[in-house]
Amino acid sequence: MDWVFRSDQPIYTQLVNRMTQAILSGEFAAGARLPAVRELAAQAGVNPNTMQRAMAELEQSGLIRAQRTSGRFVTDDAAAIEAARQRLARQQLDAFFGNMAALGYGREQILRLLQGEKEEN
Repeated sequence: MDWVFRSDQPIYTQLVNRMTQAILSGEFAAGARLPAVRELAAQAGVNPNTMQRAMAELEQSGLIRAQRTSGRFVTDDAAAIEAARQRLARQQLDAFFGNMAALGYGREQILRLLQGEKEEN
């Protein structure tokens, strides 16, 4: 897993986003056991407390669950994973359309641009 951090937002937020992406993309499969907090923290090069905070937020979101003696696991609720994927996709689209609108593009112009890219690829 790539751990590249930016200075424009808190590290734990970036950890949550990266772990969410890994879960939603299937990098961590539904029902899979996650590495221990200390192991993930070492891989990411962050303090274990920061990773713990990120994991707690992922638990609150329902994407992972903790089992007292066995560790943390990705939820095996496929509907919850798909709903989270849809939410994230909509957020990405909203940001894209907002950025394009700031450049002066309307929806029809954006769609023509996208269609042109599709034909070129």
